[in-house]
Amino acid sequence: MSNYITKDGLQKLRDQLATIKLKLKEVSFKIKEAREMGDLSENAEYHEAKNEQSFLMGKEAELESKIKNAQIIEKKAATDVVVAGSTVVIDDDGEKLEYTIVGSDESDPLSGKISIDSPIGASLIGHKKGEKIEVRTPAGVSVCKIISVS
Repeated sequence: MSNYITKDGLQKLRDQLATIKLKLKEVSFKIKEAREMGDLSENAEYHEAKNEQSFLMGKEAELESKIKNAQIIEKKAATDVVVAGSTVVIDDDGEKLEYTIVGSDESDPLSGKISIDSPIGASLIGHKKGEKIEVRTPAGVSVCKIISVS
């Protein structure tokens, strides 16, 4: 399964992975120290460190998978067709909204970045400036017009 992402987003994932790996080293040291304290059955520090280690290992595997399956969103030459990486202005019932289509890891609707997998993002992909599209959301169906694509 592809993970659409910008170069900056991929670097952020790599930075997060590096941080997780450092934390895993710290946790391993905590576990070693806790073992040296003796009886592990009643050693709260040991159990807490093991739980943290398990969580971090899961996060590490998740990040490694996302990085491995990353498909970089390249800014294409000027086109009027909406693709991953496009910035689109739509008219939604008289309200002009601007969105940049990004991968799910970079989605931030409050700053105008919507996921390619979101209802609006998925509805926009492959359509052109001037087209009207139907967006199906849990709240119902709305019709929007694509004003511009860049």
